[in-house]
Amino acid sequence: MQKEEVQQGLERFIAARTGGPVTVSNLARLSGGASRETWSFDADTPQGRIEGILRADPVPGAPTIPGRELEYHLIKAAWNAGVTVPEPLWDGDDTFPVKFFVMRRVPGETLGARLIRGEQYAKAREVVPYQLARDLARIHAIREADHPELAGLERPPEGKTSAEAQLDHYETSYRTAELDPHPVFELAIRWLRQHLPPPSELVLVHGDFRLGNFIFDETGVKGILDWELAHWGDPMEDLGWLAVKSWRFGGRLPIAGVGTREAFIEAYEAAGGRKVNRQHFLWYEMFGNLKWGVITMTQAATYLTGRSRSVELAAIGRRTAETEIVLLELLEGRWD
Repeated sequence: MQKEEVQQGLERFIAARTGGPVTVSNLARLSGGASRETWSFDADTPQGRIEGILRADPVPGAPTIPGRELEYHLIKAAWNAGVTVPEPLWDGDDTFPVKFFVMRRVPGETLGARLIRGEQYAKAREVVPYQLARDLARIHAIREADHPELAGLERPPEGKTSAEAQLDHYETSYRTAELDPHPVFELAIRWLRQHLPPPSELVLVHGDFRLGNFIFDETGVKGILDWELAHWGDPMEDLGWLAVKSWRFGGRLPIAGVGTREAFIEAYEAAGGRKVNRQHFLWYEMFGNLKWGVITMTQAATYLTGRSRSVELAAIGRRTAETEIVLLELLEGRWD
């Protein structure tokens, strides 16, 4: 959408909800990928200033997972459950030709390396693991029975556990990437097949819960972001993904680079999270490293086959070897 169209549309949309008139200023499109448009703005209303974010599909009818309407309901359910998320303000209507919603803007930082190295974030590094554990426990407490508006989220196919379904998906992605063989991935897939965890109760899984996907400041976590991969699944999936080595951004400790597994597990359980089976957790950490490795490989394939000339995809494709080294370490029992 064009900037003038967004400004005028936002002024009409917000005015109808605040008793207008409304003036929108400081409107700027933020980076956020091709699957959505994200606009930051300030709106002066009869009720005061709103510092907001507009999230919208890029074009009418664009297939997005989840769709903008479902993303709004996800964030609203999380907000109502006490999760640290930006406040969802309004779901969209027909103001724009695309699906959209508006939420409150949260100030802070998202770059993981800055949390790990920034002197100003020393206090945040102490509290972030406990805050993440609390938020994850609250996410996993959200039940489909209480939220029929979330029924459209993906779930494992009938007759398969969440772990089986996830492993099937990424093994298929690996085998269809049309690149060189990766014996380490073959070994990891075999190990994961042989050690599948038992079925678990399906809960709301964030799907991309990691350093880089939450806003933080000097006091810690300020907002959990990036709900695009949310689904009904095994809660341990989120725990294992958070511990993937690539998401530590050079930090020495496994949980977001700043926390230990045991302290995080204790905090998660104390906050009402599921009782954690350590082997179950480690299975998902192994799977998470394989998953990221397959993603780097498929993004490289997108570049190498000419489907995209993105230098970012090419650069990410060079990281496949990093995940193979980590997987070999994990297969040897070296869980740092």
